[in-house]
Amino acid sequence: MISLNQKTISKPIKLKGVGLHNGIIADLVIKPADENFGIKFCRVDIDKNDFISANFKNVIEPILCTKISNKNGIFVSTVEHLMAAFFGEGIDNVLVEVNASEIPILDGSASEFVEAIRLAGIKEQSAPRKFIHVLKKIEIREDEKFISIEPSENDLIIDFEIVYKNPLIRTRRKEFKLSDGMLPEIYNSRTFCLYEDIDFIKSKGLAKGGSLENAIVVKDNEILNEDGLRNRHEFVYHKILDCLGDLMLSGNRMLAHVKTSQGGHALTNKLLLKFFSDDSNWSFESDKLSDKNDKIKKPLKKPLVATA
Repeated sequence: MISLNQKTISKPIKLKGVGLHNGIIADLVIKPADENFGIKFCRVDIDKNDFISANFKNVIEPILCTKISNKNGIFVSTVEHLMAAFFGEGIDNVLVEVNASEIPILDGSASEFVEAIRLAGIKEQSAPRKFIHVLKKIEIREDEKFISIEPSENDLIIDFEIVYKNPLIRTRRKEFKLSDGMLPEIYNSRTFCLYEDIDFIKSKGLAKGGSLENAIVVKDNEILNEDGLRNRHEFVYHKILDCLGDLMLSGNRMLAHVKTSQGGHALTNKLLLKFFSDDSNWSFESDKLSDKNDKIKKPLKKPLVATA
């Protein structure tokens, strides 16, 4: 029988890597936590600071990444890939310690976080897991961009469309269903940028740690990374990965159908703020959904060269 109880990791996880935007090498330690603790971050490079709860209400400046802050103004950024890994692997309770202001980007996907979680092992706890059940459709539109959330009986579905003028990326749309076993491809999909945008991004003090080791770079009709794409849908799959991580900031797993075109961190956060502003939009469910992601323990695929 598939468990509906909360879970943590069996032993601490240690990782090290550069921050995508600040360029600083950081040590990351993920520790097991008691049931109902939730997911919290702690900046161990700063004395006497409170935890930073992984919650949509704590999001600040969601530009090219998701940054969360506590009441003292202590923040940690680029949490979305790690949060997506927690979502997919069924982790409810952990303490994440980091000695810098940004979570390491690693290879630009969630795959190394997932492998580390699986190696550490997953421990089932006694408290029941709660699921957020969507009761009403909520939508946000900003010019050509939009995002909506509506009821989904027994699944999380993300329908994501990206629109780029670049001839290689173009317009792409994919639908992700948690129940369909697509997580390995989502996990493995890396962040990306256009070559012509790099100077502008760096002029904003971002991408100081970016390289072909942790991001796909597209120049006109060419992928500059030697090994190409890992899958032919990697661009839109990475956007779904980001969306998964941002939805995990709801504090619980959602039973929802999310649709978006040209969405991103800021738009997803605005949706969550609007959605949770009215209690009639949602309810808690603790016994409705089987933990579908427990069935999905396929090995992560190795990078593959794929055609667009």
